[in-house]
Amino acid sequence: MDLFQEQIHGRSVLGTYTMVDLFHEQIHHLWMTGKFYGHHSLGEDDRKIFRQWWGGGDETNDEIPFSYIEASGRGPSKWGELDPKWRACGVGKLQSPIDFVDKNVKVNSGLGELQKNYKPANATIISRGRDIMVAWKGDAGNIIINGISYNLQHSHWHTPSEHSFNGTRYDLELHMVHQNSHGQVAVVGIVYRYGEPDSFLSKLFPYIKSVTKQEKDLGIVNPGEIEFGSRKYYRYNGSLSVPPCTEVVLWTLIYKARTVSPEQVRALKNAVDEGFEMNARPLQPLYAREVYFYNPWDI
Repeated sequence: MDLFQEQIHGRSVLGTYTMVDLFHEQIHHLWMTGKFYGHHSLGEDDRKIFRQWWGGGDETNDEIPFSYIEASGRGPSKWGELDPKWRACGVGKLQSPIDFVDKNVKVNSGLGELQKNYKPANATIISRGRDIMVAWKGDAGNIIINGISYNLQHSHWHTPSEHSFNGTRYDLELHMVHQNSHGQVAVVGIVYRYGEPDSFLSKLFPYIKSVTKQEKDLGIVNPGEIEFGSRKYYRYNGSLSVPPCTEVVLWTLIYKARTVSPEQVRALKNAVDEGFEMNARPLQPLYAREVYFYNPWDI
């Protein structure tokens, strides 16, 4: 089931322009070509943020400092006020997730095919309370974007999907998180609709049903078994979709929705903390950003 029609036409729609938007437009090309931060490593504070995002960091196993429930007073509309370091959640102009709308998408055959070079490696599974994470401890391979290698770090799931397509959200979204040697982050997103079980989740199913907040060894896990299902994809410049909402993520969303069984989604929901069963951030404004679509058959 394709998310959009076979041919996508249209120009991106620009929102109200501000100096912040102008600045982001100036860095946009550098980031989309993989050259943003190209000659500088991220600072230690930034690296700490990513370590916290990937592994839970300084959060205790008893409390997650944010919520997806607005009535809690710590919901998504308040994230930017909960911690000074999370200010981007409230005022950022490059926030994720977004809605992919036909008229806002530009076909760009120059993006090239997404090169993935995954390989089996030792992995672990853990509940971070807010989601379930499978992390690779060895060299699990990489993806290549514009000649730059981004090494696979971990995968986690959101229910329902965080990104939407012409206003439609799907039942599940997988995020495969990668990082290059300069600290830049590239995330590949795959959305799922209810149907046949997903083969990768089927192999993890016993571990998901027994997962705890203590890291558990999975042995060798091959990320190449995660099926993309399409060579077509969307790309845009965005952010982490959880606090601190840092705006240093190059997003690639696979064009085709795959299938997952209701039982598999229930298992993921049952394995997180109460209140995090629905762990998808609300959609964020596109502002002046451009969204690109790669179709190998348009070349």
